[in-house]
Amino acid sequence: MKYYIIAGEASGDLHGSNLMKSLFEEDPQSEIRFWGGDLMERVGGTLVKHYRELAFMGFAEVIQNLGTILRNISICKKDIEAFAPDAIIFIDYPGFNMRIAKWAKKKGIPTHYYISPQIWAWKENRIKAIKRDVDHMYVILPFEKDFYEKKHGFPVQFVGHPLIDAVAQYRATADPQFRERHQLDDRPIIALLPGSRKQEITRLLSEMLTVVPNFANFQFVIAGAPSQDFDFYRQFLVNKNVVFISNETYGLLNVAYAALVTSGTATLETALFKVPQVVLYKASPISYQIAKRIITLKFISLVNLIMDREVVKELVQNDCNKKRIHEEFTKIIQDQGRTKMLQNYDILIDKLGGEGASKLTAQLINKNL
Repeated sequence: MKYYIIAGEASGDLHGSNLMKSLFEEDPQSEIRFWGGDLMERVGGTLVKHYRELAFMGFAEVIQNLGTILRNISICKKDIEAFAPDAIIFIDYPGFNMRIAKWAKKKGIPTHYYISPQIWAWKENRIKAIKRDVDHMYVILPFEKDFYEKKHGFPVQFVGHPLIDAVAQYRATADPQFRERHQLDDRPIIALLPGSRKQEITRLLSEMLTVVPNFANFQFVIAGAPSQDFDFYRQFLVNKNVVFISNETYGLLNVAYAALVTSGTATLETALFKVPQVVLYKASPISYQIAKRIITLKFISLVNLIMDREVVKELVQNDCNKKRIHEEFTKIIQDQGRTKMLQNYDILIDKLGGEGASKLTAQLINKNL
């Protein structure tokens, strides 16, 4: 079989790599071309474009880079036609992928969507395009099945969350010398996860670092994104109590005592590693004002959305400041706050189901061809 996979972000690269492993297990002779990242490239197949060329954050940034986005869509269509795949597999990244899905449907190419666009958060009217252009949808959040089937009459398959697989796989082979290899001392480690895009890193890492001077008994470590060079982070490394480690977020979370985390997939990863966290979000003023008017969710973190209640504290926009971060960080390093959060993490993991999301998805894709 020939598969064409499109993942446009770091999280999509992770899930895409595990899906590719399972597709190759199902059919070792598979041919795969993909848009993704380093993790997918290590599995095999042919990388067409790296996600670092695709990731634009916020409404304003997307508008500023519209020309580049449109050129990439054109390149993608031409490459798919030349490859003539048996199926296209979309991984999240809806602004781009839904445009390709519409085109592919007209061309008669089977369309499979793994990790649904978050239309339950905003742009719910995308359901019309999904019903029209997506042949098979594989969802990873428990509430998404009811959303699609009961609310919109669109059959989907719940496969469980692939992060459970990713975390379990990492822990099975975790480096026991992580601390020594990175010359970390014996103090409890605080992981700083500021995201993967330059805009969000710039806004949020400076806020995260405001807690450092007040907590000398902890060692703070920045999780560097694989999409950014060290030179970009150099401006933030002025405090001697801050260490930088690139492209080893799981290794860092595996030894972390607590974390400050940018909203997104990282909030769930942090929970699966059972690390107490405070979630931060700050967008450009224009992007935030637009988002506030069209997104009606009670929460911004996956942890709270899945649990449908506040498990981790979210500091959004104006609340994302030195004073509030200090207050909430203090709570998660104290016994009472930690114990309650860790108990809630256990409930969260039960809701997400067991391991095997990638394998099940690969099997269903082959079955549905």
